[in-house]
Amino acid sequence: MSRTTFSRYRVLAFATQLAKFGMVGLVGFAVDITVFNLLRATVFSPEALASGPIWAKVVSTVLAILANWVGNRYWTFSKDRRSQTLREGLEFFAVSLVGMGIGLACLWVSHYVLGYTSVIADNISSNVIGLLLGAVFRFTLYRYWVFSPSRRDATAVPTGTAATGPVTTSTAALRLQSRAEAEFVTER
Repeated sequence: MSRTTFSRYRVLAFATQLAKFGMVGLVGFAVDITVFNLLRATVFSPEALASGPIWAKVVSTVLAILANWVGNRYWTFSKDRRSQTLREGLEFFAVSLVGMGIGLACLWVSHYVLGYTSVIADNISSNVIGLLLGAVFRFTLYRYWVFSPSRRDATAVPTGTAATGPVTTSTAALRLQSRAEAEFVTER
């Protein structure tokens, strides 16, 4: 396989993964925004509870994280998920909670520091600005930490054995490249 074809494959694979992440994110967004607005208008309204919008966002985001976990694990990053489901799930939720913190920080600054307290302002700060900043953070860490192919291979391949000799970084890189080339051939 030529370098150009391999590079093109990598760009296409990245774009496909990003598109899947976006589609899963849209489902999570629908869950998040629907639950947030329902809770903000009822149980967690600012009139009933001063910190109501914050609590509404916490609940809606946790539910969206659950929806995103399923979609990302079984679709977006399905080829890279590890056999250690619990550890992977904890890492996913840790990254998602930091992403939620980014959205909450945007909402908090807008609502309590800048004084923009309308429903529209709360939605723009948390569901547009906070969501975009959080999505960039989450995708980066999901791709390069939680669902990293190198971490999956590192847990499946011993670091060195008497029969095969030590596994070096260059050996691991060649295995990754061979796997990517094999996937490219089978997808064509």
